[in-house]
Amino acid sequence: MEALLALAIGFLVGTSVYLMLSRNVLRFIFGLVLISNAANLIIFVGGRLIVGAPPLIVEGALAPAGIVANALPQALVLTAIVIGFGLFAFALVLMFRTYSTLGTLFSDQMRVAEPRENFET
Repeated sequence: MEALLALAIGFLVGTSVYLMLSRNVLRFIFGLVLISNAANLIIFVGGRLIVGAPPLIVEGALAPAGIVANALPQALVLTAIVIGFGLFAFALVLMFRTYSTLGTLFSDQMRVAEPRENFET
């Protein structure tokens, strides 16, 4: 199971790097979302994948009785998903505002503060 998830994480990171190297801002945002999902999977896999072992401790016990799943990575991934969604929503609004102001999504054409004559070589 871990080998399959390692391949999926590698594919997500490779795809996200490819998208983030693009000159298109929308592709960059999708690459950012993919790399955050890959990071979430890395954290999740780091907490050990145990089927049928909930992170519960019996009432009155000081420690779990046997092998249990680690609850900390699950909480971290849940928090990261919420933060990632907020970042994605903010980036989409920022991209929409940039497109409505400049009329393009390509970073090469977004040179508002620089004079045009310096870059027409």
